[in-house]
Amino acid sequence: MTLSEPEEGRRIEPEGERSVPSSGLPASDDGRPDHNTGLSRAYLLAQRAARALVRGVHTNWRRSLYLRVISTTLVLSLLVMAGLGYVLISEVRGGLLEAKVNAAVNDHRAGLSYALAELQENESSDRDRLLNNIARELTSRSGETGLYGVVVLPSVSDERGWATVDEDTVNESVPERLVEQVRHTEAPDQQYHTYTRIETEDGTVEPALVVGAQLTHAYELYYVFPLQHEQEILDLVQNTVALVAVLLVILLGLIAFMITRMVVTPVRSAAQSAERLASGDLAERMTVQGEDDLARLAVSFNDMAGNLQEKIQELEELSKLQRQFVSDVSHELRTPLTTIRMAGDLLFDDREELDASHRRSVELLQSQVERFEELLADLLEISRHDAGAATLGTESADIRDSVMKAVGDAEQIAERRGIKVVLRLPAEPCMAEFDTRRINRILRNLVVNAIEHSEGRDVVVAAAGDRDAIAVAVRDYGVGLKEGEEHLCFDRFWRADYSRVRTTGGTGLGLSIAKEDATLHGGWLQAWGLPGQGSQFRLSLPRRAGAELRGSPLPLVPPEIALGRNFTSLGEPTVKARGGTDDEEAS
Repeated sequence: MTLSEPEEGRRIEPEGERSVPSSGLPASDDGRPDHNTGLSRAYLLAQRAARALVRGVHTNWRRSLYLRVISTTLVLSLLVMAGLGYVLISEVRGGLLEAKVNAAVNDHRAGLSYALAELQENESSDRDRLLNNIARELTSRSGETGLYGVVVLPSVSDERGWATVDEDTVNESVPERLVEQVRHTEAPDQQYHTYTRIETEDGTVEPALVVGAQLTHAYELYYVFPLQHEQEILDLVQNTVALVAVLLVILLGLIAFMITRMVVTPVRSAAQSAERLASGDLAERMTVQGEDDLARLAVSFNDMAGNLQEKIQELEELSKLQRQFVSDVSHELRTPLTTIRMAGDLLFDDREELDASHRRSVELLQSQVERFEELLADLLEISRHDAGAATLGTESADIRDSVMKAVGDAEQIAERRGIKVVLRLPAEPCMAEFDTRRINRILRNLVVNAIEHSEGRDVVVAAAGDRDAIAVAVRDYGVGLKEGEEHLCFDRFWRADYSRVRTTGGTGLGLSIAKEDATLHGGWLQAWGLPGQGSQFRLSLPRRAGAELRGSPLPLVPPEIALGRNFTSLGEPTVKARGGTDDEEAS
């Protein structure tokens, strides 16, 4: 900021300057960007670096509380200091100029009075010599420092003027606009002032104040006051304010850093402790320091972690007791069940000798005893899975043999319901390492469930394999599954329709055990279904025991459903499929 505004300059653009294409790349002669030049490559590298920098700053801004608090503090401090500095410098500048104008007007009025008095007392003397003496006398009053210069200009063209400043800069020192104001004033003693710039002896240009008034009808008196001293004071104030602003902003940044550190460090410690607690380290606790709000946060976190640990331990003990209870009850029930089984077998063998009502009772007793045995076996299997005691007896086998055995076991059920089981097996063997007993149980359960829910329609069983995995999909066209039931169907004792009667005597634990067996193999057991469109269950296993399963050779969503969904843009009705993609792991 300076004491007077410089004159506006005119900016002329060179005619020969070439325009830059809108793409920002240098253009070739035919108007297309030349990507083969070094300038193009440098521009592209700079563009990539700028984008990477912007992404990095954006990421750090979102993740770092330090950066947000300190940056916000610095920006707000800069804005406040800029505003305060502008107001302060404006006030200082206004005060300096106002004091200078008052002093200059007073000096000019005194000189004007002296000159008028001299002209009135010496009317008959040499006018040129008198004006020259007056100009020198008025200049001598400014002192040795040259407080101001005196200029006497003629109001008529046939007169000459006097000046104690450089004659070459008289016209520049006294602006034309001030001369016009003085000459056209109606009050002879009316003073006018304006700002201008003068050139010093060393060639530098500095601001100045010019005060003028009419001396007589033929002459005008002007005082030229250099403002170098005021400009030096203003520069000193500006530099001082800028230095203080920079130091204050740095100090505020350090203060913000320290305060943020005091708050963020305990918060980060709490976040790390919460992460370790969530990962299963129930013994994790925060360090309590002091008695402030952060200390109360640490105490509350530790209390929460302690209560959570106690509750989890209680639940683990309860779960152990429940598993032990189920296991003990299952074992204890085997003894009376064996006795009942023996008696039931004797009655069942002699059922032909009984009348019709007693024969029906014996057959019903036999079927329920068999179902009771299955339930006890499933309960024992579930308890082994819950206790983590289930083991695998893996061997290399062909999945096609397991499919054929499962279909053969369910053949009588399918014949009674008039359902045809369609097999789509590969021609080549699909060998893999798995526990044949558990996989046969999974497939038999899936096939029986598909027959029960197929609503009299055919059931399709398909198998396939690739380099890393094998899969079996069981598809029915029955009632299907509602939204969300593709996960609920693996819950224990869950039934989609509680009013529906089980015709195959299932225990309600088959799919739960199948899910556990598949997970024990490191595989997936997933379900898909739509109301009225049927359902499909897919078992996927890695070829090698212990290998990670990354995908399945069979799709979870049937191909006809997936194709119908893809053709919705052609006007076909929308078909919504659920259950995930081929490579989606069952949750």
